[in-house]
Amino acid sequence: MDPLQFLTTARVAVVAGKGGVGKTTVTAVLARAAILRGLRVLVVELDGKPALSRLIPDIEVQQLSASAALAEYLDSHGLSRVTKRLASRGIIDVVATASPGIDDIVVLGKIKQLERSGQYDLVVVDGPAAGHAITFLLAAKSLLSSVRSGPIHTQATDVLAMLSDAARCQVVLVTLPETTPINEAVETAYALEERVGVHLGPIVVNSVDSGPELPVDAAAEGSPMRLAAEFRNARREVHHDECIRLGHELALPQLVLPTVAGSHLTPEGIDALAREWEPRA
Repeated sequence: MDPLQFLTTARVAVVAGKGGVGKTTVTAVLARAAILRGLRVLVVELDGKPALSRLIPDIEVQQLSASAALAEYLDSHGLSRVTKRLASRGIIDVVATASPGIDDIVVLGKIKQLERSGQYDLVVVDGPAAGHAITFLLAAKSLLSSVRSGPIHTQATDVLAMLSDAARCQVVLVTLPETTPINEAVETAYALEERVGVHLGPIVVNSVDSGPELPVDAAAEGSPMRLAAEFRNARREVHHDECIRLGHELALPQLVLPTVAGSHLTPEGIDALAREWEPRA
């Protein structure tokens, strides 16, 4: 079975996870895996460091900020002159951050527009950290309860329709095989399903150290080689146990990415990780 079959069942995949779990890396790997399957892919990078263009240089990456999305929204509603004046005075940035939910809804509205364009089979979004992911995806529901009519109400309605449709949008959570990240991933998963109503795709367990037990007796007692082998064995046991616990606590398919040596990933490294998910004979 193709472990990434879900990529062809929804047109938007929002990748979310606690800071430090490798969310951006997983976004790049998912995009590369989709390209390997012949899909037309767009990667959307929300406010943050533009790292994805370096990791996947041959895949289209669009950086999307709340202020730029709000300016485009105003411009598309016949307010281009006002938009230029507000932008020149820095007021758009103030509005985007001071109006609860407005910044998130215009960003989600832009993602919805890209999804509806028909230019891409899959839009992979390097989403916000797990804590903000809930408020980010709740923006449509929150605005619908406070704005009863007008273009913002229409935008929120359309965004909510996309988020609640499993054929249009899925959320892919990322975690590490450690106690605290897995606890937070489980809490986030339940919150997203119960409060937002989005469909969850597989959960990605990143940087898993797996393999057979290393022969510690092959090295001298107290030697660096023996201590390293003992450490690796202990870490592999913890990672194995945490992945099993995650499966018990969260009824979602798991996608595993192995630990990669080195401090920086390269495009070649991303390609190698993507091929880890190719269907097995």
